[in-house]
Amino acid sequence: MTIQKKTEPVSDNEHCHTLGEAGKLPRKSHHSEATKSNLVSRLNRVEGQIRGIKGMIEKDTYCDDVLNQIAAAQSALNSVGRLLLEGHMKSCVVERIEAGETEVIDELLITVNKLLK
Repeated sequence: MTIQKKTEPVSDNEHCHTLGEAGKLPRKSHHSEATKSNLVSRLNRVEGQIRGIKGMIEKDTYCDDVLNQIAAAQSALNSVGRLLLEGHMKSCVVERIEAGETEVIDELLITVNKLLK
């Protein structure tokens, strides 16, 4: 799935960095309904995988089988993170850089480092 940067004007209630109360930035995304639906579906699958892993442990399933399922769940969750990161970079980060808010680069680097751990 590819996330495209919004090219139409974004209203104030959709903008990821519109100033809110006391001049602070309300941290809000503006994903399309299709993107949100895709992300929620993926997270529901991950949730099901986690429940399955819990059941495997409760049933004393062979360790290697459980570990393989853990790896699959981690991979699925990482995929959600990559999609969110791509959308964030193509929308919020670009918009904030265009608005002169270069501190978003430091924020992004911290986030990427957390995702890579």
